[in-house]
Amino acid sequence: MLRILLFLYSLRSFLLFVLLEVLAIGLIVANNSPQGAAFFNSSNAFTGSVLKTRSDVADFFSLAEANSALLTKNAELLSELKLLKEIPDSTFIALDSALEEKFEFKGARIISNSLRFGQNHLTLNKGSKDGIKPGMGIFNEQGVIGRVKSVSANYSVGISLLNTGLTLSSKLKTNNSFGTTNWDGKDSEHARLLYVPSHVVANVGDTIVTTGFSNVFPEGIPIGIISSVEKGEDPNFLDIMIDLSTDFSSAHYVYLVENNQIEELDSLHQQAEIKDEL
Repeated sequence: MLRILLFLYSLRSFLLFVLLEVLAIGLIVANNSPQGAAFFNSSNAFTGSVLKTRSDVADFFSLAEANSALLTKNAELLSELKLLKEIPDSTFIALDSALEEKFEFKGARIISNSLRFGQNHLTLNKGSKDGIKPGMGIFNEQGVIGRVKSVSANYSVGISLLNTGLTLSSKLKTNNSFGTTNWDGKDSEHARLLYVPSHVVANVGDTIVTTGFSNVFPEGIPIGIISSVEKGEDPNFLDIMIDLSTDFSSAHYVYLVENNQIEELDSLHQQAEIKDEL
């Protein structure tokens, strides 16, 4: 204790100087408005900076607790979202009585999907026990996705529209001129519309939809939008590129459509040796 007192005594001149300086600054601030305002502004800024730093440090050390709470809340929200996202066994499209009699619709979720191959497939979380059958068409609110290829009790595998071996009966919505949509294996966002006669008026921006000619899809389901029209290598047909309406990279929930008359039509077409498109 004596050493501390001796040390402070040795600094008596410096401490007196500091005390007088503080007193002088106090008098200046108290009796001069500009200096007082500047002082208080500076002190508020400094205090705010200190408080922000303290808050940041406290927040950092409470991150683990906050993350745990967020995870719990997210799990609750996902459970609620799952209930809200349940897809009914009928489509959102308004159906007339004839269409309801001919087609039946079911819902499913994509649990596996490929985009990088020439022959892409997707797996759905519904199977034969849910009424899914080979040959059913697959689509969502954006447009055509593919066709069911094989089915087990709980799952089904479909051929994606992004499959070079799949062809889709298509038409221009503006004038009903029809052709065939086929993916060329290059880009998951584009496909070609083939076999459209060269005399047909086709413009960039025209909508392409299903024809309803096949046994798989009803008429009018979106396929894409024309992005370019050129003369084809065969002078009898146009070379048309379309932007696919379906974003295959983000597709999760789908509808499946079954033609209730498909067995009769397939049998008839086999007798006539006709090869069907989708």
